[in-house]
Amino acid sequence: MKSALRPLAFLACHLSLTSTASASQGAASQASNPFAIAIFLAFVVTTMLVTRWAAKKTTSKASFLVAGGAIKPWQNGLAIAGDFMSAATFLGITGLMFFVGFDAYILAFGVLIGWPIMLMLIAERFRNLGRFTLVDVISYRLRMPAVRLLIACSSLAVILFYLIGQMVGAGKLIELLFGIDYVYSVIAVSSLMMIYVLFGGMLATTWIQMIKAVLLMAGGIALALLVFAEFNFSLNAIFAEAAAKHGNGDAVLSPGGWLKSDILSVGTVALTLCFGIMGLPHVLMRFFTVKDAADARNSVAIATLIMALFYILILFIGFGAIALITGETRFEGSDGEIVGGSNMIALHLAELLGGSALLGFMSAVSFATILAVVAGLTLAGAAAIAHDIIGVMSKDAEISDKVQLNRSRWATAVIALVSLGCGILFENQNIAVVTAIALALAASVNFPILLMALYWGGLTSRGVLIGGWITLLTSVILVILSDSVWVQLLGNPTALFPYPYPTIFTLPLGFITVWLFSSIDTSAASKEERALFESQSVIAELGQG
Repeated sequence: MKSALRPLAFLACHLSLTSTASASQGAASQASNPFAIAIFLAFVVTTMLVTRWAAKKTTSKASFLVAGGAIKPWQNGLAIAGDFMSAATFLGITGLMFFVGFDAYILAFGVLIGWPIMLMLIAERFRNLGRFTLVDVISYRLRMPAVRLLIACSSLAVILFYLIGQMVGAGKLIELLFGIDYVYSVIAVSSLMMIYVLFGGMLATTWIQMIKAVLLMAGGIALALLVFAEFNFSLNAIFAEAAAKHGNGDAVLSPGGWLKSDILSVGTVALTLCFGIMGLPHVLMRFFTVKDAADARNSVAIATLIMALFYILILFIGFGAIALITGETRFEGSDGEIVGGSNMIALHLAELLGGSALLGFMSAVSFATILAVVAGLTLAGAAAIAHDIIGVMSKDAEISDKVQLNRSRWATAVIALVSLGCGILFENQNIAVVTAIALALAASVNFPILLMALYWGGLTSRGVLIGGWITLLTSVILVILSDSVWVQLLGNPTALFPYPYPTIFTLPLGFITVWLFSSIDTSAASKEERALFESQSVIAELGQG
């Protein structure tokens, strides 16, 4: 069980439902659950009907990538929440709480702190300055094509690494729960993902995310209520029983069970989660699906409220799992470990309290949520290729909208095939590695450049290029030198970089290097770029026209 406490493995589980160390111990495939299969098939049929409906409305590049800006704030807020109310969040945090207790909540705190910051600093200006992607906003007044390529490549790297984790997670979940071979599981996920995005675009993706968010919230509420019913609706009774059964006793209710007192370890995890979400291209892209900045703000506010409720439910479910699952031998393998590892804790609790029906429902919904997240990532990846990278090499104004739409669809197929190949290739790898790279890049490269592009008039193309590349390379190097790669993958005895994420160092590095090289840039181009900041600020506050 101690091997289950590696911080990176659990953090990856939170974000990409990985096969963690603990999952490999005593893992066993569950018998096929007809109820789960029926719910999953119902979800697939429903979402296919939604995709067919959306396909009729997806006739242009704008409708394909951002639903023509016609999504309502409440719909967008629910879809954004759906991106984070994933199966990985539900299963991962619950599993971590079962082993380490209160400290698991740092994963929720980081995200919840990040959203209000995004609401206050980014949402309105971001929506007013762009049309399709993160690159549009950053390059609004920066004239060098190389800037667009840098941010596009960084965004695509974040998307692909994040997508790999989701693909592996989906494959492992199907393999574990439904008894389907891993390769066929990944092929099924990739095929469904491609159909959703290829034909339905952002409109279908939005509705799929909304449906799965409602299903997951309903399952979470039902499970939390069943936990409370077991303890006569007394929160104190749940906590008392959890402390009595957990090996750490009352310490399970206090911080320090996971990251101890190392402020740098705690800080780098918190910074990665908090600021990483502000650099995730597939999340930022959703601000363009609504009509104006006011709707973008409202979307973030709604998403924050929904996620806050969801994380409160997980608190009850996590401690309820400690109180009820601990000592239940039917959920233990012959080696005394939990069957299926940490990722199965929440599903074991569902079976204990609601029988095979609730287990089937939660299992099917867990898989459905991954499909929705994968669809959003695929669409963002297609936008990075078709709009940002190819757009640098061609002039979109001279190309018909039909050609641009077809280009986006071809890019979708490419992303689907690449993710399929990577999902198979990375099956037996520690997915904490790719998740670490994705979030570190988002927090250290995308976020600093985005914030400075929105608020600092001294930003220049040369500063972005030099500072961005330095930060990007430093982030990758430090991840390689960390425990997840240097020890777990390369087999060295100790990590040269002792912290789980490099963000506490690379995030400041991103700000400092971009500021420094922009400040010493005296080129004629830099003067023109600085002069454009005033007009950019007006549009950022008031909108286009």
